[in-house]
Amino acid sequence: MFECQKLKKNLVLFLFITLLSSCGTFGTVKNFGTGVDISFDPRTVGMQIDDTLMQKGLVARLTLTQKKYLLSIQVEVLDGRIFLSGKVDKPEEKIKITKLAWETKGVRSVKNAITIRGNSNFKSTAKDILITSQLRTALIFSKKIKSSNYTLETINKSIYIFGISMDEEEKKEVIKEANKIYDVDQVIPSIYLVSELSRNKS
Repeated sequence: MFECQKLKKNLVLFLFITLLSSCGTFGTVKNFGTGVDISFDPRTVGMQIDDTLMQKGLVARLTLTQKKYLLSIQVEVLDGRIFLSGKVDKPEEKIKITKLAWETKGVRSVKNAITIRGNSNFKSTAKDILITSQLRTALIFSKKIKSSNYTLETINKSIYIFGISMDEEEKKEVIKEANKIYDVDQVIPSIYLVSELSRNKS
């Protein structure tokens, strides 16, 4: 009875948070729980609730630390794994954000792709946007890939891919498409297979 009530409570909270996210804007902060096409999201409802609560909690703590992080830092959570991207002014800020991420209850790993401002300019930013757009288009038109299950971020011509693949073949195909993009320095995937999601295992 207690577990049933707890599940209902978490489900109501999850739906409430999702509703708030759809009504308001979080700038460039993304939520994998709402970023993946729900009809194709292989995670259980429980996993989605846990990941969403973890993501929202970290975003809130980052915003309390510095309001500017709401727009400059992107937070993704998948199966308890936190992925950070964006730009900050000082190396000390990157360290602080990483520490906050690791302090998140239930975190399994933290991957930090945050870069320090100073070396980028309008030309490089435009190039990053173009690279992301080209890869997104390639994933959409690929019959082997469910493009809505991936989040893409390009920083200084390095592509960061975060998402869920149904199998190893799809994962390889996504990386292959990324490597085809002209003028990309490196491809850094954080792609998990459905079979690797811990809460899918019995």
